[in-house]
Amino acid sequence: MTVNDTPAGTEKKVSALKKRSAARLSAVQALYEMDVSHAGADPVLREFMQRRWSIGVGDGDDTLLVEPDQTFLIELVRGVTERLGELDKILGSSLRGEWTVERLEVLLRAVLRAGTLELVGRPDIPAKVVISEYLEVSHAFFSGSEPSLVNGVLDRIAHVVRGDEF
Repeated sequence: MTVNDTPAGTEKKVSALKKRSAARLSAVQALYEMDVSHAGADPVLREFMQRRWSIGVGDGDDTLLVEPDQTFLIELVRGVTERLGELDKILGSSLRGEWTVERLEVLLRAVLRAGTLELVGRPDIPAKVVISEYLEVSHAFFSGSEPSLVNGVLDRIAHVVRGDEF
């Protein structure tokens, strides 16, 4: 099947899904930036909207970037910011051994916080989809054991907050 053979509406749905995936990746980047620079959500989001996604085709990179779903990106970043204490408590109870939220590497913490927010705050998105999406995000940043950690922690959280889905 070629692109031209795609059933009507499928391209829109795929595009919307890619935009959500891009929003998750961007949210993790924004949360990382906020954590290391101690900047607030609004200035970081504004910079993301104005500069990061104003790159045009032919700007020196052959990769065609998918623009994130801006509403979803804002929801994720502000949601993590507003519910940080709650999310960290949930995360902390799901970490094994002597691991604490504070001990996690900054980028890994951003991935887990965003994933936890979706598991807790977006019951309309299936838990397995959330886990899979953040596993993909973690693979974009890490090549070691971190993706396995993301998978395990988010799976434990999902079984607690969305046990009926399993």
